[in-house]
Amino acid sequence: MARMAGKVALVVGGAKGIGLATARALAEDGATVLLTGRRAQEVAAAAEGIGPLAQGIEADAALQADLERVVAEARRLHGRVDALVLNAGLSEPATIAEESAEHFDRHFAVNVRSALFGIQAALPVLSDGASVVLVGSIADVMGVTPFSTYAATKAALRSYARSWAAELAPRNIRVNVVAPGPTDTDMMAAVSDEMRQTLIAPIPLGRMARADEVAAAALFLLSDAASFVTGAELCVDGGMRQV
Repeated sequence: MARMAGKVALVVGGAKGIGLATARALAEDGATVLLTGRRAQEVAAAAEGIGPLAQGIEADAALQADLERVVAEARRLHGRVDALVLNAGLSEPATIAEESAEHFDRHFAVNVRSALFGIQAALPVLSDGASVVLVGSIADVMGVTPFSTYAATKAALRSYARSWAAELAPRNIRVNVVAPGPTDTDMMAAVSDEMRQTLIAPIPLGRMARADEVAAAALFLLSDAASFVTGAELCVDGGMRQV
């Protein structure tokens, strides 16, 4: 039985990687899916690849006006959103000495602002009993050099999820985090074999996650199977942060 049948899902940052895998999993489970991305061609290809239950909207998640436009389109098309995934993110290295205001602002704009103003824009159309998933990272509690700013943004998301879960509980809206470890997405394609082995070495299961494995965890949190789960973080890391 399709757990998400009859539900409307919005995946911000859903044109590639974990976001695309999550959008696909939602559609396969019966949801009508709206997905966003910054590049029109990527967005169109993602929606076409998923099939008739998906529609793409070009939008920059770092821009509040774009997020409001996306939600307005969701309202126009469907009148509500039952499942919201806030996945937009970027990760670029910088040591303390190399950090710049531009690097800092770019990370917090994409990784944190997009989530805050995404959920804010969606509030009027989120149905009572809706579910929200933030795509975080196990880096939120690790010392990750030279990705300290990236890790800090993910820690901010984890903190926001706790507060938002408490604030939205009266509407029975659940807010959770799915926290991947190293995941074999297109972002990893440019990583050297040496770096891949360095990333894999501390993972007890001996490999990176697949995007569809992270999507499966997100789908659980979005579905009624997780109806009594809120404010939580579900790690999909092959045991990297757990043992």
